[in-house]
Amino acid sequence: MDDVVAHKTKGWRGSEDLWLEKAYDMLIGSGVEAVKIMPLAKALGLSRTSFYWHFEDRDALLAALVRRWEKKNTGNLVERCERYAETITEAVFNLFDCWIDDTLFDAKLDFAIRNWAQSAPKLKKRLENTDRDRIEAIGGMFTRYGYSKEQADVRSHTIYYTQVGYISMMVEEPMDIRIRRMPDYIETYTGRQPSQTEIERFIGRHRELLTS
Repeated sequence: MDDVVAHKTKGWRGSEDLWLEKAYDMLIGSGVEAVKIMPLAKALGLSRTSFYWHFEDRDALLAALVRRWEKKNTGNLVERCERYAETITEAVFNLFDCWIDDTLFDAKLDFAIRNWAQSAPKLKKRLENTDRDRIEAIGGMFTRYGYSKEQADVRSHTIYYTQVGYISMMVEEPMDIRIRRMPDYIETYTGRQPSQTEIERFIGRHRELLTS
């Protein structure tokens, strides 16, 4: 028994994060049907039985992927919507960080989950609830800055559906171009022009992505 514990400590069965990361790669690259125990074990150079030290079964692994998606994408989006800002334009810039920084919002994972949900009714329902929660968070951001409930509803749907369109259509837009367009997007979404200071602060957060 001590030998087993020693081997596990040394990581010979991998770790939960290692299995989950490889499952993520397969989900992103080939879809949920590719996420299976034997291919995962082979890709990691580990035994099939090693998997069961970390997950009860394939369903448990898939559930962990969904939790990862909700925690990262929805969690960060909601946090950005609730983050302090002096103006609505600054608040929307905070949200726009999610569209630029993949450590905040993983667009590839969102795309993979949406594809997976088309053949998984329970996940589709969960996705619908998640979309609703995200839109409500964006709408709440607008109401905090004096927009009516009706205005907030329309503006939040417009922002969110535009981004989902980017994801679903797999738009490949140079990031420097997208960043430079964002002040105009904000004026479109809010009806107000961001200040030059707000624009410079936003660009400064993402300056390494600007190629010119």
